[in-house]
Amino acid sequence: MSARGRVAGRPVLLVAGARPNFMKVAPIIRELRARSIETVLVHTGQHYDKAMSGVFFEELEIPAPGYSLEVGSGSHAVQTARIMERFEPVLLGVDPEWVVVVGDVNSTIACALVAAKEQYPVAHVEAGLRSGDLSMPEEINRLVVDRLSDVLLASSDDAVANLEREGYDSSKVALVGNVMIDTLELSLSRVTQADVLERHGLVADSFALVTLHRPSNVDDPDHLVALLETIVAGLPLHRIVWPIHPRLRNVALHIPSEIELIDPVGYIDSLALQREARMVLTDSGGIQEETTVLGTPCLTLRESTERPVTVSEGTNRVVGVRPADIAVAIADELSSRTEPRRPSLWDGRARFRVVDALYPDVQSEG
Repeated sequence: MSARGRVAGRPVLLVAGARPNFMKVAPIIRELRARSIETVLVHTGQHYDKAMSGVFFEELEIPAPGYSLEVGSGSHAVQTARIMERFEPVLLGVDPEWVVVVGDVNSTIACALVAAKEQYPVAHVEAGLRSGDLSMPEEINRLVVDRLSDVLLASSDDAVANLEREGYDSSKVALVGNVMIDTLELSLSRVTQADVLERHGLVADSFALVTLHRPSNVDDPDHLVALLETIVAGLPLHRIVWPIHPRLRNVALHIPSEIELIDPVGYIDSLALQREARMVLTDSGGIQEETTVLGTPCLTLRESTERPVTVSEGTNRVVGVRPADIAVAIADELSSRTEPRRPSLWDGRARFRVVDALYPDVQSEG
């Protein structure tokens, strides 16, 4: 543990910066507050417009951030440096008992690095996830953040096995389950009432949902068009909907007309679309998890995944990015629907285990 140690009564500082982070911090904040533990949320502003982050605070009932760093976009180096520079005075001013970072984005690594250098204990939620692909910036972030962390909170058995293989002390590792599933379970009643299908004239099980954002898939227009044309050809009887990331609007002219582009959707609408789609085609990590719990077939357009449990125990298939392979996977899914399965400890109670790991002597009221 970092040199400052733990002193009762100081707050927990939680960091969120990109859209998936909000689903992870929301249930942790809920449980910390249920145990009367003070929380301070830092929103780095890595995702900064209302469609990508603001609506999540409303839908997930996340308290207003104590600090907003407003770093905006930039290269990995620029964005990470800007977060570090702006986070340091916040950290020193709050003087927290714990710094909790989630996921694998630039905000995660930047704030973990500052906290470690200032000798504050760091807890990493989603520790141990590995894709084995060092061409992915997120994989580098995962490796470095885990090495900096004092407590490694793993979401699945394979993540624990990765940490053991890398030589981590087992006393630092806790298998807590997936906090994103807590948020999903807490939101299901609103998901069933969502009217996003009606607003877009969609019929359950008769449309496919596309979500692509990774540079390797979207930055080369020729590659992107090849992917999308393959999807269109494979799903001639289905509508194909893509809630497109704001930064990709500049590629809209290259997108086949059969792909229906809609504005980014909030968390509840996203879950409703995933729940009712015939299949989801994505390069998102979080959607691999959400579709597994919702029971919707997911085709991941990447060469690897850091969430293999969604394949071995869920509804996900990693199909790569070659059009021929994608075409085969779509045909296979249409002819034989994937059976829903759910990994152990993805039970909607991970938040309790997370807080137990940080505060074993403070009893939960849940």
